[in-house]
Amino acid sequence: MAKEKKNKDTVEALYSLDGKINLLKAFPFGLQHILAMFVANITPIIIVAAACGLGAKDTAMIIQSAMIIAGIGTFIQLFPIWRIGSRLPIVMGISFTFVSFACTLGAQYGYGTLMGAVLIGGIVEGLLGLFAKYWIKVISPIVAATVVTAIGFSLLSVGAASFGGGTGAADFGSANNWILGIVTLVSCILFNILAKGYLKQLSVLFGLVVGYIVALCMGMVDFSALHDVDIIALPHFMPFKIEFNANAIFSFILIFLVSATETIGDTSALASSGLGRDVTEKETSGSIACDGFVSALSSIFGCMPITSFSQNVGLVAMTKVVNRYAISTGAIIMVVAGFFPAVGSLLATLPSAVLGGCTIMMFGTIVVSGVQMIGKCGYTQRNITIAALSLSIGLGFTQCPDLFNIFPDIVRSVFAENCVALVFVTAILLNIILPKSMGEEKAQKNN
Repeated sequence: MAKEKKNKDTVEALYSLDGKINLLKAFPFGLQHILAMFVANITPIIIVAAACGLGAKDTAMIIQSAMIIAGIGTFIQLFPIWRIGSRLPIVMGISFTFVSFACTLGAQYGYGTLMGAVLIGGIVEGLLGLFAKYWIKVISPIVAATVVTAIGFSLLSVGAASFGGGTGAADFGSANNWILGIVTLVSCILFNILAKGYLKQLSVLFGLVVGYIVALCMGMVDFSALHDVDIIALPHFMPFKIEFNANAIFSFILIFLVSATETIGDTSALASSGLGRDVTEKETSGSIACDGFVSALSSIFGCMPITSFSQNVGLVAMTKVVNRYAISTGAIIMVVAGFFPAVGSLLATLPSAVLGGCTIMMFGTIVVSGVQMIGKCGYTQRNITIAALSLSIGLGFTQCPDLFNIFPDIVRSVFAENCVALVFVTAILLNIILPKSMGEEKAQKNN
């Protein structure tokens, strides 16, 4: 009887932001979050470092810093400092949003100039977050719901690419990758069906473990990254000389605005799918401020901007586990991985196909959450027009990036392949332009 009560208390704690849970039971949930985002957290750094001509030693140093910064950012989101942080179970990581532009600017001006742009851009986004109450009303519930739906759709190709073995992989779409992806996905589903109590919410972790074991048996785990790895390493303060360039700074500020829109969508999706309620102005403000100021801190350690990770929002949507203390164990893992590079290198051996098998369903859950949010807003003619047109333009136009060839480079960089940014801008404009009374007369006649 006592054991049943204890298990019941644990389940209730997992579904509560501030529920009390012991470390042993919390740890698997934190680990599940980190495994779901680890590869995505270090990939942007590898891409940008290569484009900027940095060597293996510098790249490894930046990856180390990225883990520590991601852990710090996650802690601040979970347990805010002043008005910085949302107090929601948001997991932070290095943003993909900046990759294409960072590669171009880094190659042109140098990595130090890139860090100067990240520093100033992060401060600007942080200040926007602190003063969000003066502009956040422009983002109505239907705009937020549409952006959340767009985020879900934008991630589906990411999950599919991982399922195939990772973009650019020599064996992409091979039979082995299909087997790994399917075994992992089926393991997740079966565990969720057969497990009891709070263990059901560890289905992603179970799938990752099973997939990893199968990958080991198939000889698909690459341990080469573990060779000559330092046991302990301290992060480097200002490893690159920070330089400032007006063009780079202006460009990055625009991209930071795009990143802020994704953060708004992630925060809305998390509150809706994880907590079953609308996000508050304070939570949105704190979330954006955390994105910005932690990104500025990231530049001091030679690292790219940081943001909320949508795949982890999908994990919360799927499991409903929102306990801040459970997810904070994931932040601890990231910080440890930063100080002990071998830990990070070991986690990085997780094959992409295994990750894809788990994330493909998580990303679909975000799409469903967005659709549910649109439904809560009501299917008025105005709301349908905003959602339908924004998604059509955002998702459709970015499938044909050559449509943007007549625009300047900065416009192409921001919108040509970023459906979330285009959906957000379109939804905002429609929300401002369309009359509030649109469709009301027709509705009254029908009644």
